[in-house]
Amino acid sequence: MRARGIRVPRRGVLASRALVAAAGAGLLAGAAVALPGTAHAAPVAATHLSHPERDWAGSTVAAHEGRAAVPPGSAPQAATTKGLDVSSRQGSVNWTAARKAGARFAYVKATESTTYHNAHFTQQYNGSYKAGLIRGAYHFATPNTSTGRAQADYFVKHGGGWSKDGRTLPPILDIEYNPYGAECYGKSHAAMVAWVKSFTGEVHARTGRWPTIYTTADWWNTCTGKSPAFAAKDPLFVARYSARIGALPAGWRTWTVWQYADSGALPGDQDRFNGGPARIKALANNT
Repeated sequence: MRARGIRVPRRGVLASRALVAAAGAGLLAGAAVALPGTAHAAPVAATHLSHPERDWAGSTVAAHEGRAAVPPGSAPQAATTKGLDVSSRQGSVNWTAARKAGARFAYVKATESTTYHNAHFTQQYNGSYKAGLIRGAYHFATPNTSTGRAQADYFVKHGGGWSKDGRTLPPILDIEYNPYGAECYGKSHAAMVAWVKSFTGEVHARTGRWPTIYTTADWWNTCTGKSPAFAAKDPLFVARYSARIGALPAGWRTWTVWQYADSGALPGDQDRFNGGPARIKALANNT
């Protein structure tokens, strides 16, 4: 694990990370804990999410990658647009106030696995729209609980759809450190890439949009083996809690949204869109 704001070399910490996470999550006896990309026994699939309301876009990031101080105004201002992402932990959001504070777009957690739906989703999703924000929905992935296709279907049925109305952003796959156990969910590089392909392909088949992928460079490169397979179709929503965005996940040469802090002036996480309001609308309309 990394100290706050200090990056610790990866070699030699992956095993301890997996073991600490497994112990903290109380995995079922006999479940396999394996390093990404290595041979391992088939993991025992989780059947119950013990705290989905505590899982949001970035809920695992600071513990694994640290949180550098981000002075007010240090996030990029030129040619970017202010936004936020929220989940059930924010409850009912005052969207009028968020817009007055400068927010122009918002992402809302809709689902996790195939069993959890954000109880505040309707107020957050529809409320942001009514306040004049362009908004979209995201799914918190748990690749060890069910197939990518099954989770994509559940997501689309529970808020992850899309319409060409100029106000609805493409759906998001939030894939990050496992909050319940081993960092890479017990999957090899190939199995993880296959899972992501299953999810993104099903979302595209059902909505006509390739989903945006939310992740960090560290998690992506570790758990997919630096896969470049998604950069051509799926926009990147990158998390990096710092004044600088740093290296991007393998494959992507640019970012679409940057989550640069997990708290700030706006409710929830603090985001920047890579472009002005006209570009956000273009993304919403797939033009």
